[in-house]
Amino acid sequence: MTNLISDFDVILADLDGVVYEGTAAIRDAVDSIARLQATHRLGFVTNNSSRKPETIVEQLAGFGVSAEPEDVVSSGQSGVELLATLVPAGSKVLVVGGDGLRFYVAEAGFEVVASAEDSAAAVIQGFAPDVSWRNLAEASFAIQNGAKWVATNQDWTLPQERGMAPGNGTLVSAVHTAVGQLPLVAGKPEPAIFETAVRRFNAKRPLFIGDRIDTDIVGANRAGIPSVLVLTGVSRAKEALAAKPGERPTFIIETLAGLFEGYQQPKQTKRGFKLGSAEVELLGNRVVVVSGDPKSVETLRCACAVIWNSGVAIYALDVDPELYE
Repeated sequence: MTNLISDFDVILADLDGVVYEGTAAIRDAVDSIARLQATHRLGFVTNNSSRKPETIVEQLAGFGVSAEPEDVVSSGQSGVELLATLVPAGSKVLVVGGDGLRFYVAEAGFEVVASAEDSAAAVIQGFAPDVSWRNLAEASFAIQNGAKWVATNQDWTLPQERGMAPGNGTLVSAVHTAVGQLPLVAGKPEPAIFETAVRRFNAKRPLFIGDRIDTDIVGANRAGIPSVLVLTGVSRAKEALAAKPGERPTFIIETLAGLFEGYQQPKQTKRGFKLGSAEVELLGNRVVVVSGDPKSVETLRCACAVIWNSGVAIYALDVDPELYE
């Protein structure tokens, strides 16, 4: 039995919720990344646009992860590529976000401004912890004056050591409420950032690893890249069970250590699916754990297979609460 990664030449991984959570490394992540780098080309694809790749590399080094700036593909870089298709080179761009995003915009030859009174041709909006009401107001005024609007991502939440915090999507939503229109989005789940990563790493058989179904898995699916949902970040068992067809990962693992294990998909039985000692059945409209630990990733894979193959919407099924509570 081969391990999960043996059929792929390039591994692409998210950062927040996969490698680290705030200022803490996630369990099994550091050792697993070192093992990956010994056999595969590894690139990091992140919706975090607030920091330069050099800053991200410094943070990874603090966890004991070796990386180079060119190993990082950020939504800020994709956002600037999108800007270049909307406004002429040298245009004034109002930047809402961190130093990393301002760096990307300036590096691309645009003039960085901070006020709508500077006659900005475009607004690019990314996340930074110090983004204020005034920043959002200036962006809103510029957009109402005709500026093009690009958002680096729409992540609703941001994993932190103390829990979930509001992400860039909440800030984008605030501006949307003021201006009555939606931005063009550069980062996950849009395919552009995945396509940028595939080109940069010359990937022929890429695999993407992420913790969020709504951005990581949906984006990989849209880009036609097999995906791994790792249950260390935002999306957990409950979200996996409820995933719609376009949201479903190819593989599900508990931590990154699962990349090196012999991966097996559940096998269909008369009334459900079985994997090792785990077995889940569909009895009428009830999804029932017949055997195995309800909290194990093997049982979760079986339950997902049962629900995803049932042809019935999750809200019409009575799912054993032990699978997701």
